[in-house]
Amino acid sequence: MTRHTALPHPLTTDLEQLACQVAEAAALKVVGVQIHTHRIPMTVQVLVRRADDSDVSLDDCAAFSGPLGEAVEAAALLETPYVLEVSSPGIGEELSSDRDFTSFRSFPVAVHRLAADGSETIQEGLLLGRDAEAIQLNVRGRILRLRRQEVVRVRLVSPRDGP
Repeated sequence: MTRHTALPHPLTTDLEQLACQVAEAAALKVVGVQIHTHRIPMTVQVLVRRADDSDVSLDDCAAFSGPLGEAVEAAALLETPYVLEVSSPGIGEELSSDRDFTSFRSFPVAVHRLAADGSETIQEGLLLGRDAEAIQLNVRGRILRLRRQEVVRVRLVSPRDGP
């Protein structure tokens, strides 16, 4: 699957800062803001989790949507009609939180890291976990420790068919 990354809308940062302020009061944290200008009307999507990194419910999203909508209107950042969507980020293919690394233990991953010469290398294997110093993979029965300071990102991959 190819994912296209669009340039962020110029107001994304301002909207994210505003959403973070409102989220803090609701014991939530914003994990992403996207503005979809190709939709009619434009859609502002805000992804949230609870402050303790647990999942949000539909009721949490609905309760946050009202105060956030009022704050966006009061800030007068958007001049065109828009739809505000508040939701959980769900499960993405990129792992970032401690919870992700625990939940996806034994899943196939690709670890992107920077080599000494500045080039990026990719190491695939089964995720064993991570600690303060390294990410551990099982690569064909061998445990490989990759230093966290070299890791750019870790993402889930589909298991390979056959050997």
